[in-house]
Amino acid sequence: MTSGAPATRLMVFLTEDDRAGHQPLADALVRRAREAGLAGATVWRGIEGFGASGHRRAARLPDLARGLPLVVEVIDGSEAVERFIAVVRELAGGALVTTEPVSMSRAMPAHD
Repeated sequence: MTSGAPATRLMVFLTEDDRAGHQPLADALVRRAREAGLAGATVWRGIEGFGASGHRRAARLPDLARGLPLVVEVIDGSEAVERFIAVVRELAGGALVTTEPVSMSRAMPAHD
């Protein structure tokens, strides 16, 4: 594995119900992250959670009628992530957002 470079992880906490126009908000954020050339983005689906509304959302009946929790995770250098926060504010102004420093590296194949 190569040595890690300093990076920042941005996490945006949403639900499946959140939208950017007619598109799921998580999809819109991932699309914009790719367009911005960020190193990577992933959408994680939670099996249970609650947010500011206090409504519990869970992956079991009868809760399946409500959107499950989602987290959009984006990783890149701190400056690129700071620029992307403006996109998050534009599309997901009320979402909970966290950032934290991480080390970014890529696993390299072992050489014999």
